[in-house]
Amino acid sequence: MAYDDDEQPRTLLITLTGTDRPGVTATLTAALAAHEVEILDVEQVVIRGRLTLGVLLGPAVEHGAALELDAAAATSRAVGNELGMDVGITLGAAEHQPGRRNRLLVTVLGHPLRPSALSGIARRISQLGGNIDRIVRTASYPVTAIELSVSGADQRDLRAALAEESAALGVDVAVQRRVLRGRGTYLVVMDVDSTLIQDEVIELIARHAGCEDEVREVTERAMRGELDFAQSLHARVALLEGVPATALDEVRAAVRLTPGARTLVRTLTRLGFRVAVVSGGFSAVVDPLADELGIHHARANVLEVVDGVLTGRVVGDVVDRAAKARYLREFAELDGIPLDRTVAIGDGANDLDMLAAAGLGIAFNAKPVVRAQADTGLNVPFLDPVLYLLGITREEIEQADADAGTPTPAPPVR
Repeated sequence: MAYDDDEQPRTLLITLTGTDRPGVTATLTAALAAHEVEILDVEQVVIRGRLTLGVLLGPAVEHGAALELDAAAATSRAVGNELGMDVGITLGAAEHQPGRRNRLLVTVLGHPLRPSALSGIARRISQLGGNIDRIVRTASYPVTAIELSVSGADQRDLRAALAEESAALGVDVAVQRRVLRGRGTYLVVMDVDSTLIQDEVIELIARHAGCEDEVREVTERAMRGELDFAQSLHARVALLEGVPATALDEVRAAVRLTPGARTLVRTLTRLGFRVAVVSGGFSAVVDPLADELGIHHARANVLEVVDGVLTGRVVGDVVDRAAKARYLREFAELDGIPLDRTVAIGDGANDLDMLAAAGLGIAFNAKPVVRAQADTGLNVPFLDPVLYLLGITREEIEQADADAGTPTPAPPVR
């Protein structure tokens, strides 16, 4: 084929589609090795046994470049015929691909994930000048999770827009800088009550004291802003005076983990993450729970016990909003982890400072004021989708379990 100098093709995009089988990539690249070309980009995806393989080539020679690309195109068509696959050929101009601006990762979690949700997310990205460079599915259970690589959009604007869109579409969306996703040591710090566990421990203890309604009333006053956390804690703990210390063992046995909590902690620790809990609850319950799960650090309030009964007082400083953020920084320093590689998870106003201090703050089934200020939110009844926000796929979870000889529950058939 003859070309004018200004029409010389400088790239060749080959797209192979068809039934997946072993050796497709090896067959194509082995055939292309006979030509003076270089690989500029390559991407492959398999969905339900259907393969799409894209290879972008450029000439490895200055003279005769067009002929080399023509020959590579002919070879690709022959490979497609041999494999019984469809082949698309696109000749293009030289690829000028400066570093893409504002590389972001957008994670979308749905239960279920409907086309309208992805359409709405993609539309808002486009409206803000963003381009979706790549989409991959990272999980199909217990939620469907997809990850979009986006360039060209401002992180703050995109996060605000997608937070609004996610509420309307019934999905969870996280926007974070790509640099937060490199493998390495991270610190994940969680709240306990209504996050790691489904219960509020002080209410469980209050049942033993017969003052559950009174404790709940004080809690509601704190939520209305009439009391700060420390005041409300002291007021509620005072109602527990006289409760036998043995009641704490019964409460610990009654605590219900949030679904997915064991999977989250187990996977993080097996992959080398550090895990901590900080709680406005009580060490008598939190510490044994942390030991059981293999959590590295734990901080919680200490109830005073004298002669086998609760005195209605707290020993030492209260673990309040400021203390939670302080402990996050302390754990990070102890483990030698920079703050931008820390993750905080919580549900209440008491967690806001911690969420703000972390590299990524996740509001888990949180109050509206908390969700509005966090980097992202999860509104599903499972804790393990946090893993997908960290770039850990379902396959990695199952592989970590297999390596440790722990069977992973089978997901439902879809």
